[in-house]
Amino acid sequence: MATPTTYETDFYLWTQQQAALLRQGQLTELDTAHLIDEIEDMGANSRNALGSYLELILLHLLKWQYQPERRGSSWRASIRNSRNRIERLIEFSPSLRRKIPEQLTTEYRRARQDASDETGLPLATFPEACPFTVEQILDPDYWPN
Repeated sequence: MATPTTYETDFYLWTQQQAALLRQGQLTELDTAHLIDEIEDMGANSRNALGSYLELILLHLLKWQYQPERRGSSWRASIRNSRNRIERLIEFSPSLRRKIPEQLTTEYRRARQDASDETGLPLATFPEACPFTVEQILDPDYWPN
């Protein structure tokens, strides 16, 4: 049975050790297999965060549009906060902007289903294709109707 590595037993310590090895130029001592995995995971986490924020915006824009009598500050705050978070993600990682159109179809499908569940309106109430452009979704001044 193999002895567990620091990566498996103390992730924080492993990160500190890897950073120290990089600073010291001891590249042959690096745990490259796990470093590669972690770097790829960091990118995936940013992409997943982008998707989550898009889904939240879409959900609340749909509710805003299709239940105008229930509009409130919590929906507005959710949309605004998610827009701000996407803006921050894109400031830090500009290449994520290109991922928005790719993710829009999937996130809209999820938001549409959630909007139906949360509003009690039939799924058919909401368009099958996203009715909002990327520009509208990200525009801090855009509010349907």
